[in-house]
Amino acid sequence: MSNHSDIAGSQILFVTGRLAEHGLREVLDKLSTQLDFQYRLAVLPITVAALMTPAWIAKRLEVPAGTDRIIVPGYCKHNLEDLQRSVSIPVEAGPHDMRKIPQHFGLGYQRPEDYGAYDIEILGEINHAPRLSLDEIIHQARQLKASGADYIDVGCDPGDQWSGVGDCVRSLVDQGFQVSIDSLNPVEIAAAVDAGASLVLSVNRSNRDAAVDWGVPVVVIPDDFETLGGLDDTVEFLASAGVPLRIDPILEPIGCGFTASLHRYIQVRARYPDAEMMMGIGNISELTDVDSAGVNTLLLGICQELGIRSVLTTEVINWARSSVQECDIARRMMHYAINNQVPPKHLETQLLTLRDAETTSFGAQALDALADSIKDPNYRIYAEDGLIHLVSAGLHLSDPDPFKLFERLAEGEGQEKPPHNLDASHSFYLGYEMAKALTALTLSKQYTQDESLNWGFLTQPETSHRLTRSRTDKPRLSDT
Repeated sequence: MSNHSDIAGSQILFVTGRLAEHGLREVLDKLSTQLDFQYRLAVLPITVAALMTPAWIAKRLEVPAGTDRIIVPGYCKHNLEDLQRSVSIPVEAGPHDMRKIPQHFGLGYQRPEDYGAYDIEILGEINHAPRLSLDEIIHQARQLKASGADYIDVGCDPGDQWSGVGDCVRSLVDQGFQVSIDSLNPVEIAAAVDAGASLVLSVNRSNRDAAVDWGVPVVVIPDDFETLGGLDDTVEFLASAGVPLRIDPILEPIGCGFTASLHRYIQVRARYPDAEMMMGIGNISELTDVDSAGVNTLLLGICQELGIRSVLTTEVINWARSSVQECDIARRMMHYAINNQVPPKHLETQLLTLRDAETTSFGAQALDALADSIKDPNYRIYAEDGLIHLVSAGLHLSDPDPFKLFERLAEGEGQEKPPHNLDASHSFYLGYEMAKALTALTLSKQYTQDESLNWGFLTQPETSHRLTRSRTDKPRLSDT
């Protein structure tokens, strides 16, 4: 990525293919004025820039005199030295889609250099631990820690005393986990602390006398949530005994006093400006029918503003199965936003899982021109303006329904005769890609053939299976 302050007054040569020429020129006309540089566009004899290689470019590129740097599509980042050896000026790989060159120059979504710090710790709870085997508990603990949990919170069952709590905690501690115990039962808590638990959830009037002997920090909760009844007495009792503590006024679910409980966090912060605090955010993420990422991000922002440095969450309900990782991303975003007094916008795209930050399109006219210019029978797929577009030599079909689109293709619409290259493997490939394209249209996501859809931090890398042709002219799948 280049710094836009380094390009003022420069003459930059951008390399692209025929399809992207019009859209890229529009972007560069505006960007060159904004960032005070001059540009030239080298449109090489290829329709899709993704098929370029540095060695191929080196054989065809003519560099105008006075050029200060060359920027090629991001697909060329591997083996870039094959091009650099042929020219005497710097060559760099831009974004895959050259129309996103503003981001390459530090505009739009860009993480600042000092981005990534945080001061909120995450407690990832294993619910109903007594009902699980030790292997299941260890497995969950590893997943939670890998996702960003600082503590593994062992959740006990209210009303029943768990005789195996000590063995469980000892096993977790022996494997390097930092463990908290979630119980009000002094016997369970004592066994967990003896086994190495380093934080206790929770303490109120019912068990605060025993807390003096545990020798670890505790989380204080009210005896009566709505009135904060008993909270001040327990805080004073533990502070007088020298017990380190955090205060959790208890976040209530929506419909059960959520807004009032938020107000209690504000009250407690005003009453105890220097106290450590905790918020159990799972009562919202687990008990609200909505994807958890936005919920967790908003609650982490509230915690950051109020100086609440611990959050407790869990991953039980299906829509909250990635809550810990969401909190790990959100705590970094909120730390930067609040400490720098800027909105948390254009800082981080990893939590944009449902819809993309932005989408780009070529337009029907450009796709028609592409169909007129290409000579090979391979199919290019695009998803724009509510339609799936299928483009090949002399052919441009579009339809919102992939089944109808494939039927039209197979019947030979727009062709002299039905295509000969729709064997099983090719048909499967086209169906797979068109399913991705339909998903992109449905969710307003960017579709690029042979690439994964962008699901933020949930994105799974995809191996390209672009169809090439063998010497026998039969379509085959290739990893190139």
